Amino acid sequence: MKILVLADVASKALWDYYDESRLKDIDLILSAGDLPSAYLSFLVTFAHCPVLYIHGNHDEIYYKKPPEGCTCIDGMLYEYEGIRILGLGGSMRYRPGLHQYSEKQMRARVRKLKWKIWRKRGFDILLTHAPAQGVNDGEDLPHKGFAIFRELMEKYRPSYMVHGHVHMNYGDFPRTTVLGDTIVINAYERYVLDYQARES
Repeated sequence: MKILVLADVASKALWDYYDESRLKDIDLILSAGDLPSAYLSFLVTFAHCPVLYIHGNHDEIYYKKPPEGCTCIDGMLYEYEGIRILGLGGSMRYRPGLHQYSEKQMRARVRKLKWKIWRKRGFDILLTHAPAQGVNDGEDLPHKGFAIFRELMEKYRPSYMVHGHVHMNYGDFPRTTVLGDTIVINAYERYVLDYQARES
């Protein structure tokens, strides 16, 4: 399954210079946050697959103008075609506003999902806006990663973690890295993930 992952910056190749061939083989689109709602609505109109999204720390506008035709999975364990996706939007709290959390608040969000995670026997993709602590995160508070995300990967060993928030033009951040059994992908702008189910 080919999954297009997106975050932070609308890709000109997918919007300004749209070419239908770029979406032809895509089976699922995941937005890791901070993208214009009109952009996601555009993609779901022209792609022949669902668009699932979580909130970035700049997505307050979604309450007034949500991405039409798209599905919000923020704070949910969502299953699509057998792929279990755990969605946890937002960043570390650094100013007043929505979709920002302290470490304690993010842990509380995860606790609410523990029964669902147990019932589904874990998850395959961890979809977040912020990175995990010590994995592609920054040293400043706004771009610091959550320790609970790292703990989720170490405990449940998902195949992938997809995040945004840390723009690759901020510095020498890798597109992909590995933590244990999990491939961590920075979805900045766009990246196509060739999803392979892990053999049990």
